[in-house]
Amino acid sequence: MKEHERPRSGSDPISASTEADLCQAFSEILQSDVEDIDAKDCGDPQLCGDYVKDIYCYLRQLEHCVSPFYLEGTELSGRMRAILVDWLVEVHAKFQLLQETLYMCVAIMDRYLQAQPVSQKELQLVGVTAMLLAAKYEEVSVPSVLDFVYITDRAYKVAQIQAMEQNILKQLNFSLGRPLPLHFLRRAAKASDNLKLRYYTGYAEESLATVMTHMAKNVVRVNRSLTRQVVIKKKYSSSRFLRISTIPQLNSSAIKDRALLYRSEKGGVVAK
Repeated sequence: MKEHERPRSGSDPISASTEADLCQAFSEILQSDVEDIDAKDCGDPQLCGDYVKDIYCYLRQLEHCVSPFYLEGTELSGRMRAILVDWLVEVHAKFQLLQETLYMCVAIMDRYLQAQPVSQKELQLVGVTAMLLAAKYEEVSVPSVLDFVYITDRAYKVAQIQAMEQNILKQLNFSLGRPLPLHFLRRAAKASDNLKLRYYTGYAEESLATVMTHMAKNVVRVNRSLTRQVVIKKKYSSSRFLRISTIPQLNSSAIKDRALLYRSEKGGVVAK
């Protein structure tokens, strides 16, 4: 064995540069074991196969985290937000808007509520205005302001929605575009096994445990009619979405066992 090839002893420290090199080498080895899910897209300019990895890396850098406690100390509560989002899903379906519009609407709403205190009377106004802004950003054909006045049963006037639109745009510095969960979901859906999912999303299963537990808790609550917010289940029970919310796997022991791990901060437990 040559001198420079001798094995390192367990007590020898590894320099930062060596550690970085090892990480890079591991990444290259992993790449050789993982199927390139973008290989078939390289000839399609709309799918940007040559740049997609850089694009998603950039999107990860742009991700904006909303504080889970941003409603504390305000007139609003998580339950009020849940009721509003449930209603917005119905509005979204009524207007037959794109999926991106719904996700962007919720993102705009959360970003604004985190930055600007809002009264209970204004909460629905913020929601419909966020939907209007998201539709203007994503849609080819946009519902009119009068449509949103009508959908709120005339709870707000045209001038109020237009004023809130200006407030939201100013508060968000006219920066509406953000990476949405839907963008990453579509990317992850191209990876069909755990190895590819871990590589292309950058998340290991154990790092998602908390989120999975929270989601499982919500699924169990809806299935057992422990909540009134069931619009999402109804939406995905239609043939348009392959009745995905009715599949037996959502009532499986794996989901129920995961849900039992959930404990709310107030000591609540999912009903058995």
